[in-house]
Amino acid sequence: MKDTAGNPLHLKSLNHISVVCKSVEESIDFYTNVLGFFPIRRPGSFDFDGAWLFNYGIGIHLLQSEKPDNMTKKLEINPKDNHISFQCESMGAVEKKLKEMGITYKRQRVEEGGIYVDQLFFHDPDGFMIEICNCDNLPVIPLAGEMVRSCSRLNLDIISQKQIQTFVQL
Repeated sequence: MKDTAGNPLHLKSLNHISVVCKSVEESIDFYTNVLGFFPIRRPGSFDFDGAWLFNYGIGIHLLQSEKPDNMTKKLEINPKDNHISFQCESMGAVEKKLKEMGITYKRQRVEEGGIYVDQLFFHDPDGFMIEICNCDNLPVIPLAGEMVRSCSRLNLDIISQKQIQTFVQL
């Protein structure tokens, strides 16, 4: 039997997240015009309102709330709250665009061993938090037993080359 200790459920990737919305139309507008997702076909057998969006290798499934008037909207931007995070090419360009769009956001910077990660947090129309970051600056280092990994393929190649050079020098 194949060893599944590192992947007991044989997972391959993140497929989608689901977000309950007060207004599917308003959320479609936000996720397409702010985050760059595009609508995709949704199974017609669903008996509830919603929409499927896709980009960056993941889907966002918008689900119409059954009681939209009872939904409470989070107003405080709290980086320690539930959120989804997207890596970007330019933090400056993202911040400029958020300002142009009039989207309230919170800026944060994380430092680890001389490596800096910038983060911008803001809400979708229903108060679900979005993070935009340059997290690929920070390598993903397992706590035990594995090689260093990175959030981006480019940095993974750079890190792998450095590991090979370090190994050769030993």
